[in-house]
This record gives sequence, C-alpha cells and structure tokens, in this order.
Amino acid sequence: MRFTKMQGLGNDYLYVYGEPPENVAELSRKLSDRHFGAGADGMIFISPSDAADFGMRIFNADGSEAMMCGNGIRCVGKYVYEKGYTDQTNLRIETRSGMRSLKLHLLGKRVRAVSVEMGFVEVGRAVSLTVGAETVVCTPVSVGNPHAVVFSENAEAAPVDRLGPALEHHPAFPNGVNVEFVQKTSENQLRMRVWERGSGITMACGTGACASVAAAVDRRLFPAGVPVSVLLDGGTLTVTIRPDGTVSMSGPAEFVYEGETVC
Repeated sequence: MRFTKMQGLGNDYLYVYGEPPENVAELSRKLSDRHFGAGADGMIFISPSDAADFGMRIFNADGSEAMMCGNGIRCVGKYVYEKGYTDQTNLRIETRSGMRSLKLHLLGKRVRAVSVEMGFVEVGRAVSLTVGAETVVCTPVSVGNPHAVVFSENAEAAPVDRLGPALEHHPAFPNGVNVEFVQKTSENQLRMRVWERGSGITMACGTGACASVAAAVDRRLFPAGVPVSVLLDGGTLTVTIRPDGTVSMSGPAEFVYEGETVC
C-alpha cells in the first residue's frame, strides 16, 4: 500500500487514495506510531463519492474513526489537485460530519493554501466540571465533532497533558471530546493549544481553531464576521465566524514524503 504523508501546521496524517481496508484500526495504530511506524496523528483515506467530488474518512492514531479534521481536509484538497485526480479549484468533500466546500488557492500549478467552508458551529453554555481536586470551566462547541474550549490567562502554561486526557474521558462527554486551551492575545489573535480526541497533544487542530473562535465570539471577545488569527503550536490559521453561525477557515497544506508499506 502506498501512502503520502502530509501536514497542515504540523497536524500530520498518512493519506491513501482508496477505501479503508478491513484492518484499518490496527493499521492506523501501527503506522501512526512515531517510533515503530511512519509517525502521524492518524490516517486519511480519500475515495470517489456519488454525493460529492470526493469522500474522506479519518482514523486517529488510536484506531478510532473521527468525524472531521480541518487540517486534514485542506490536505485532501492539495492531494487530489496536485496528484491529478481533479483540475477543479472548488471542491465538495463528503465527510462523516456532512459536506464541506473547499477553495484551492494556487501559486502556478501548486496549491499554496486552502479555504474551507466548515458549516454551522454550535456553542453551548459554559459548564463547570470536577477534575480530580479542581474545577474546570469549559464551553462545549460542535463543529460537526465535539469540543470543549477552556479559556486561560496563559495558554502557554496550560496543563494540556494533564487536563486534556481527563476532560476527553470525563463523564460529561460520553463519546469523548477534543479539548482546546485558549487565550486572547490581541484584538484579532487567539492563542490555542489542543488535546485531540484519540490522538493526544497535536501541533494544530482545524476544527478546534473554529470551535475556539466561536466560543470567543460567543463571549464577545471578538465580533462576528471578522477574521481571527489562531496561533497554534504548528503555525497560524485564519477563522471567521459569520453572524449566521457559519464558519470559514483558511490555512496551508504541505506534502512531507511518499511511502510504501505491506498491509
């Protein structure tokens, strides 16, 4: 099986054009291992779709299947265009969270950035959760997949490795949750660090960036309709939450290397 390693702001996946094999959970765990495998946050399979231009399925490093991946879907756009599966720069991608629309921004014949219409974002009421001996306030947000946004006075010092897994598996989130630790750092910038459901600490999370800006807009830290720069460990995404609740995200996508493995 041939695969292509790609990354969006350091959020890296192994991409395969074709349907997932029966042993996909085991395969994703094996190949995602950063010591004994290729090393990745998971695997993404791209295939033709009767309902859209292409379909994508995402498997985390622990073998579980994800609903959606904002960084991953940008890489899908670059993959299908630069590998010659399409010559279109406006694409519809079928995901487990529904349809998503991509706009590819070209520099010559290369995709330099991808904008994604992420659909509607839903922000819930903030909740106080008991984690060990402390209380953590988080805002539940859905971007087609679940998030818990924790506002912090210092996102750099946030205990992502300790609170991340505790919140991911908290009884308040029976299906697990992605956890973002965020801080407003300027009038148009948000700092975010993330613990991803099924993958742990990652350098970036596209849906998490959308969820974080949505929660910040709900708190009136930013006005709706204004682009917000989200600074992640791997780089910066631009996210806009419109007044009608829809969200757009824009950022880079890059190839890393090609590989081949025996399934």
